[in-house]
Amino acid sequence: MDIWIYWVIAALILFIIELFTSGFAVICLSIGAGGGAIAAAAGTSIEMQLLVFAILSMVALIGVRPILKRTLYKHAEVATNQNAMVGKRGTVCADIDSEGESGRVMIEGVDWRAVSATGEPIASGTKVVVTAIDSVVLTVKTL
Repeated sequence: MDIWIYWVIAALILFIIELFTSGFAVICLSIGAGGGAIAAAAGTSIEMQLLVFAILSMVALIGVRPILKRTLYKHAEVATNQNAMVGKRGTVCADIDSEGESGRVMIEGVDWRAVSATGEPIASGTKVVVTAIDSVVLTVKTL
């Protein structure tokens, strides 16, 4: 079997490994192995093939990996804790007054203190959505 086939097999194995990881580092090695396969098919020495592999892997780590991470992970941030509350829907379980002194909202089975986003009172039983959160007080508006 020609040596370029071993390079192709290595590139495919590295690519498959990348499918199970998320750092985009192994794909850079796969790109380097693809370059090594091309160099081997061109009839270069093993030293030249290894050099092509190393250079292409480095270039891919420096150039391709940041582009892949920026492109594929731009919406990967998951809202947690307080930020996860914004946008949730609930029901007013105790009237929300215009002064912001009292009012309760039930969201996913949890009772929260709430104030109106518009400053207008909201009657009990009204469906609302959370627009902001300050400490443990939700700011809500009617749907």
